[in-house]
Amino acid sequence: MSATKAAIIEAREYLRAHLSGIIGFDGEYVPIKVVVAPDGTLVAPAMVAMLRSFDNALFLPDEGDDSMHMQITIEEIADRGEHAALCDRWRIYHGEPEDVRWARLSIDAAKFRGRMFDGAVMMEPNALASAEAQLCREINGGMIDMLKAAVAAVAGLEVESPRLVGIDPLGFDVRGRFDVVRLPANPPITDEEDAIAALEEIAGVAGSDDDGAADAPDQG
Repeated sequence: MSATKAAIIEAREYLRAHLSGIIGFDGEYVPIKVVVAPDGTLVAPAMVAMLRSFDNALFLPDEGDDSMHMQITIEEIADRGEHAALCDRWRIYHGEPEDVRWARLSIDAAKFRGRMFDGAVMMEPNALASAEAQLCREINGGMIDMLKAAVAAVAGLEVESPRLVGIDPLGFDVRGRFDVVRLPANPPITDEEDAIAALEEIAGVAGSDDDGAADAPDQG
């Protein structure tokens, strides 16, 4: 793999793992939570002032030098019709929003760890989107213990009732009591069968930890 391709994957992994941040518009900076849509754009509840702004920046998780800085374009969407599923996706990840309007955020450019990335490179469509809902139902319906073990392995957290809310080639999104935990997949997931195997592998590391045989994988 070339250094450029590796850097792109690293940036995409970071984006997927950081869904809370700060949005800047018209001199204002406010907290924001996003989800990644199947087409790779971002979705979030929106303030009216945010929708009227033409100069918008998104910082994940903050404005620090080690964070991801993005220039974005904001498009208002409605919580009905073709976009209803996108708004519901945000609710599944984060709960009920304070704002009642919604927006799709397109990435124009991103800066991460000294590199600049074109927005189109960052907005990678989810190759597992067609299987995501069924996989989440299957895992949430009969593999909760494995999901608990995987979260413990990656994040060191004991989550009583984890809920798998998203799957993409680079990993899993698990909603806990207070936040979403990212379980990175390495190597990337290729299909439905591979997704189950990847989760089993992460959970298996947790089991090995109990015996002192292996260390939990790093979140990054």
